[in-house]
Amino acid sequence: MMRTTVVVLLMLSTAACRAQQPEKQDLLARVAWLRGCWETTSPPRTLEEWSPPQGGAMIGTSRTFSDGKVAALELVELTQRDNQLAYDAQPAGQPPATFLSTTIADSTVVFENTRHDFPQRIGYRLNSADSLSAWIEGTEKGQQRRIEFPYRRVVCASDKRRSEGPGAPTRTAALRSDRDARP
Repeated sequence: MMRTTVVVLLMLSTAACRAQQPEKQDLLARVAWLRGCWETTSPPRTLEEWSPPQGGAMIGTSRTFSDGKVAALELVELTQRDNQLAYDAQPAGQPPATFLSTTIADSTVVFENTRHDFPQRIGYRLNSADSLSAWIEGTEKGQQRRIEFPYRRVVCASDKRRSEGPGAPTRTAALRSDRDARP
């Protein structure tokens, strides 16, 4: 009888401990709407490409073009750290900087690093399936500053190559298979 009571108490205490520890939420899944390619709708032309969440990270690249050449390049790794997302940015020619999420919602995410020179905040908002607003803001030389980047969704170059590359079905082959499928 004593042995059974001890076993039941151990099971109850284990269940109580599990109930007290909140389940770790997959925050990357909450911002998976960033996935894909986004191009600015105003000059200069900037192209951002975000990978899907995979292996605990999303990878983002940003290229700004001038006269048809890459004028600025940035690499971002988005990972989960406890109950926040970490936006690890590495702009070309500058030291890397980490911004931690302050807001994660269904269509908005904001990151902040108050010790960074400029910007101190980086944000993204999904306006619609094909429209994204990004911004950077903070204090620069004692003045508040905010720069907005309106984006539209575009087909990624890698998707174009995949659909047009070796082994991809040609228009003739697609028409032929469509014709052959008819009775």
